[in-house]
Amino acid sequence: MRSKNSALIYIFLLAGTIITIGPFIWMFLTSVKTYNEAIKTPPTLFPEIFQWVNYKIIMEKFPFGILYFNTFLVVAMVVAGQLVISSMAGYAFARLRFPGRNVIFMIVLGLLMIPGQIFLIPHYKIMVGLKITNTLIALAIPGLFNVFGVFLLRQVFLTIPKELDEAAIVDGCGYFRIYSLIMLPLAKSGMVSLAILTSLWTWKNLMWPLIVNRSLTKMTLSAGLAFLIGEHTTYYEQVMAGGIISVLPVIILFLFFQRHIVEGIAVSGIKG
Repeated sequence: MRSKNSALIYIFLLAGTIITIGPFIWMFLTSVKTYNEAIKTPPTLFPEIFQWVNYKIIMEKFPFGILYFNTFLVVAMVVAGQLVISSMAGYAFARLRFPGRNVIFMIVLGLLMIPGQIFLIPHYKIMVGLKITNTLIALAIPGLFNVFGVFLLRQVFLTIPKELDEAAIVDGCGYFRIYSLIMLPLAKSGMVSLAILTSLWTWKNLMWPLIVNRSLTKMTLSAGLAFLIGEHTTYYEQVMAGGIISVLPVIILFLFFQRHIVEGIAVSGIKG
């Protein structure tokens, strides 16, 4: 019975792996096809001859250097902002006692049930009012605060023994020193997890850059690739080649830090 259950588990995991990596394999194989092969019906999996020239074409016609720089800069700004704001808010909800703390936290948590698309128009009006549309700063500002980050770090802080706070108060530490010198180092796993998840979300963000910015040189990678979609003709093999180039850093990031991602998500469900 045990061997049968193990076989079913491995089959399920294998099926999940195929479903997960299948789109990436299809994207890569399409990126090395000719245009006729890419649009062929019914589609074929493997190309007759691997067309590596698609990568050369896409690198020559598309400013990947600028887009990479924009993306890394926006990701850095968003991650830094979220770590500071979410950690402070999470510490306040986990440790500080003030009137209406639980009610306020439930209201903040309720924002998770609101689709992000609802905030697009208000965010855009704010950017117009600040006169910072078509800038990299406009791409970063809406992502500086995230309810999930507050919830995640609050859960992490709740797992830290309160005796450490009490001992620090006896030694004369204030709330900010406790937060910065004691809580943050102990919440390293959650902070790293939030940084990685925020990086992934920001990297793949598509809708907001297309709304607030107009110039290709002010776009991030995911939004910039949308310019490859032609009005009448789309060279899908080149689009896929661009997708492979843009997704490589994300795959590498996940492979190196997947343990921290799993730990952070696991920690978030330990204590309510």
